[in-house]
Amino acid sequence: MNEDRFDEQRFEFGERVRVTRNVRNDGTYPGMEIGDLLVRRGSIGNVVEMGTFLQDQVIYTVHFLDQGRMVGCRAEELLLANAPWNPSRFEFRDKVLCTRNLAINGEIIVAKDSEGEILKVLRELEPMQYHVRFPGITLQVPESSLAPTNTVNPDEAVDL
Repeated sequence: MNEDRFDEQRFEFGERVRVTRNVRNDGTYPGMEIGDLLVRRGSIGNVVEMGTFLQDQVIYTVHFLDQGRMVGCRAEELLLANAPWNPSRFEFRDKVLCTRNLAINGEIIVAKDSEGEILKVLRELEPMQYHVRFPGITLQVPESSLAPTNTVNPDEAVDL
């Protein structure tokens, strides 16, 4: 892997990589519905091919042996398998509740129990932080200040 490059030479054929976000069917994976989960974040696979999409986006075909799937991933969605991995509690588009009042200069901007939506996961920060869209404002919020909403994510549902 060449970390300084984000083009076709970033990952090599056969390299073990980890996907950093859930991969869902965008309509290009046969036999599954659009939106179905293909590969869960944190899964490890091997690069088997490299190509382009719309002539300017490099797409790596990654074989996830445990899932029995080969899917296309962009470079920014991949890390080397042995790179430090900081799993997150929430992902892009997850609905969350604020567990405390959030203030700027002493003025409460977001009240406790306000619902928001995750826009970005900031994995490189300690503690883990997120860009969260609340009604009328987007804030960077630590994971400790967020809780899942009561809505059940079908990918995280548990059979009883």
